[in-house]
This record gives sequence, structure tokens and C-alpha cells, in this order.
Amino acid sequence: MVGFTTRMSAAARPQKPGGLAGWLLNQLRRDPRPQPSLALLERITLAPRQSLALIEADGRRFLIATSAEGAPAFYPLDQKPTSHRRAAAPARVSW
Repeated sequence: MVGFTTRMSAAARPQKPGGLAGWLLNQLRRDPRPQPSLALLERITLAPRQSLALIEADGRRFLIATSAEGAPAFYPLDQKPTSHRRAAAPARVSW
């Protein structure tokens, strides 16, 4: 049988709902909010007014040290040291 193809009849094909019902189903199937790009992964308290927080921002991780005495310190955790001297003292980033 050359050229034989099977086709579903119009009655046998699944129909997508239209109108208000179709719009409502599309709205319910979608993710209502985009995934956040900033997340607090873990936080520990060191003293009454000192803490460490592990933050992920756009796929990068930072260790943030906070205290009442000064500004928070940000330590990037995803950077690789370029020399042995840098490995002993990681770079401190503060804003």
C-alpha cells in the first residue's frame, strides 16, 4: 500500500479548550513567579550580634559575616586562588 497514511478523524482528535476555559487553564499551568536569583542557603549565629550567612546570587555563593561593630564582609566562595599566597588569605569584598 503505497502512500497510505493514517489520519485521525476530526471527532477523534483531542480538542484544546478555547475561550475563557482555555485561558484559565493556560494561566494555571504556568509557573506564576520566576525563580529567585538570590537565596539564603544557611545562617548561623556566632554571638548575640554576630552571624554568618551563606548566600547564593545568580549561581555564585558568598559567605557574609555581620557584626554590630562594622559593615558586613563578603567572601566569594566560587573563586579559585591563583597562587599559594592567596590560598591562605581569601580576598575580602565589602561595599
